Amino acid sequence: QVQLVESGGGLVQSGGSLRLSCAVSGTIFSIYAMGWYRQAPGKQREEVARITRGGTTNYTDSVKGRFTISRDNRKRMVYLQMDSLKAEDTAVYYCNSPTVAGVAFASWGQGTQVTVSS
Repeated sequence: QVQLVESGGGLVQSGGSLRLSCAVSGTIFSIYAMGWYRQAPGKQREEVARITRGGTTNYTDSVKGRFTISRDNRKRMVYLQMDSLKAEDTAVYYCNSPTVAGVAFASWGQGTQVTVSS
């Protein structure tokens, strides 16, 4: 059974930085693309960044130039470095594996709360 465990969130002032981590277990991590998602109160969950098996990255427009996704296949970890944080980045952040049909892992982790004060 795949387990996703996110960590690293917290309260930060606008303009600050945070680094999120996601530990993946129960599957062959290296064969999957991985992504970071977020859900703000009253809004749908959205994908903010993804990284392919080969390391190619893609970002939603609102975080381009501020967020950086990376992965360590040996440690089975995926990271999200978030810089120049804005109040609108406030959300619960999750990791999963993006696919054409949605996500690969049916069970989401508990997420990690990021709160940016303005």
